[in-house]
Amino acid sequence: MSQTPTSTKIALITGITGQDGSYLAELLLAKGYEVHGIIRRSSSFNTGRLDHLYRDPHETNARLHLHHGDLADANCLSRLMQEVRPTEVYNLAAQSHVRVSFEQPVFTADVDATGVLKLLEAVRSQQEAGGQQIRFYQASSSEMFGKVQEVPQRESTPFWPRSPYGCAKVFGHWITVNYRESYGMHASCGILFNHESPRRGETFVTRKITRAVGRIKLGLQSKLYLGNIDAMRDWGFAGDYVEAMWRMLQQPTGDDYVVSTGKMISVRQFCELAFGHVGLDYRDFIEIDPRYFRPAEVEQLLGDATKART
Repeated sequence: MSQTPTSTKIALITGITGQDGSYLAELLLAKGYEVHGIIRRSSSFNTGRLDHLYRDPHETNARLHLHHGDLADANCLSRLMQEVRPTEVYNLAAQSHVRVSFEQPVFTADVDATGVLKLLEAVRSQQEAGGQQIRFYQASSSEMFGKVQEVPQRESTPFWPRSPYGCAKVFGHWITVNYRESYGMHASCGILFNHESPRRGETFVTRKITRAVGRIKLGLQSKLYLGNIDAMRDWGFAGDYVEAMWRMLQQPTGDDYVVSTGKMISVRQFCELAFGHVGLDYRDFIEIDPRYFRPAEVEQLLGDATKART
C-alpha cells in the first residue's frame, strides 16, 4: 500500500482503550490528527493505555478527546458522528476473546456483528447529511478463516469460522463490503492475524505466558495452565499493524487486506522461547488444562500479505 501525507484530519476510534486503539491513537496524534475515542463507562478507570497521551480537555492544544458511548446504542453513535464530524472512522471495538465468545455468544454478536452495522449506518447517514466523505476501517480477523481451506490464507480464501467470535467477525466483514459496494463508501477491512505487544490484555495467551514466566522466575508462581499448545499462529507486532490500518484509509478506494508476517509458530514454541529467555525449561512448568480447549479448535493460521505489501 502506498503512503500519502496527511492534512488536518479528524479520526474517531472505537475501542480506543484497547491494545490496538492506543497504538493507533499514538500514531495518528504523531501525524497531526485530532483524535476522538469512544469509551464505555466503567466504575474504575480503564484508560491506562492512554495515560501517556491524554491531556486535560481545557488545554488549548489538547488533540485527544474521549466520549462515552457503545456500539449497541445507535442513537449515541449518530449523535457522536454529528458532534465529531470525523474524516476517518476506525472500528476496533469488539468482544475480542475467542474463548469468552463461547460463553457469551449473544453479547459477542451484538458488539462484533450488529454493532458494526449500527456504526456503518451512522457513518452513512452523516456522510449523506454533511456531504463529506468519511473513510471507514473495519477490524476483521484471521479467526474468520477458522477451519482453513488453504495455506496460507489470503483475501480470496473462503471463510469457515469456528467460534461465535469468528462468526460475528464474518458478518462485520461482509456488511462492510456490502456498504462499500451498495453506497460507494470508502470502507476497508483489515484481516489482521494475531498481533501482540506489552499492551496486550493478560487474558490472551501470549501475555499469559510472558507474565507467568516472570512470576515463576521470581518464585511467585509454580505452574502455568494452558490448553492446546500445539495450535499454530502467525504473530506480529500491534504497533506495526496499526500503521497498516492507517495506510488502508489513505488509498484512493476502499478494499480488503490481509495483514500478517507470513511466519507461523506454535504456542509450544512460544513457551519454549519465553521460558528459555530466563534460563528455564518450559516442560517443568506447563500443565495442560482441558478447560482451556475450545469446543471447536482452530489449529493453524498463516497469512499471505502480498497485496498489502504491494
